Amino acid sequence: METSTFSKFSAEFFGTLVLVLMGCGSAVIAGANGTSGVGLLGISFAFGLSVVAMAYAIGHISGCHINPAISIGMVVAGRMKANEAVIYIIAQVLGAIAGAGILLLIASGKDGYSVAANGLGQNGYDAFSPGHYNLVSGFIAETVFTFIFLLVIFGSTSTKNIHGGFAGLSIGLSLVLIHIVGIMVTGVSVNPARSIGPALLVGGAAIGQLWLFIVAPILGAILSAAVWRLLLERK
Repeated sequence: METSTFSKFSAEFFGTLVLVLMGCGSAVIAGANGTSGVGLLGISFAFGLSVVAMAYAIGHISGCHINPAISIGMVVAGRMKANEAVIYIIAQVLGAIAGAGILLLIASGKDGYSVAANGLGQNGYDAFSPGHYNLVSGFIAETVFTFIFLLVIFGSTSTKNIHGGFAGLSIGLSLVLIHIVGIMVTGVSVNPARSIGPALLVGGAAIGQLWLFIVAPILGAILSAAVWRLLLERK
């Protein structure tokens, strides 16, 4: 029986909500932006484990993209129709905003919390990069990391992969790896929706710099899909 469009929309909305709430929440609530608490490694695993959990929770419904870059990459790779990708992307962005909203409600319950001062795990470069990396470093990192992330996804979900049942695990762990390396550069996006949600609620520079976290991941996804389709998946 074919899964309905509404079910796929709902799954992508919920999955992205969980990713933003748990991933960004690990930084805002448990990680103290990586300087205490669970630290950078804990934040990295929070993002990756969110993907693993959602892959097995909603993967059978929507494929668990929970990331516009993945949906766009799937279109370029010939695995998804563009009109369906549009529905996925709308659900993902709305889910990310909802996740960031829930996180804000929770974080605001602590005395001294300020969205302006403490943020919502938003991404940034230059003065707003955790390690003060510049725009060029941020753009390269987001493009290359998304490229790698999508290659893992294409390979893990390929019908030729005899270990396909472990796709959720390999994809989630690859996101952990990317965060371990990249958090200090931009906070790691590789997912436009994940960046849009917190940025819209934080405002200011987070919105001004948001373009990078939309353009670079999409570019990385398109390049990855092209390489996979033209070079790696050839018979």
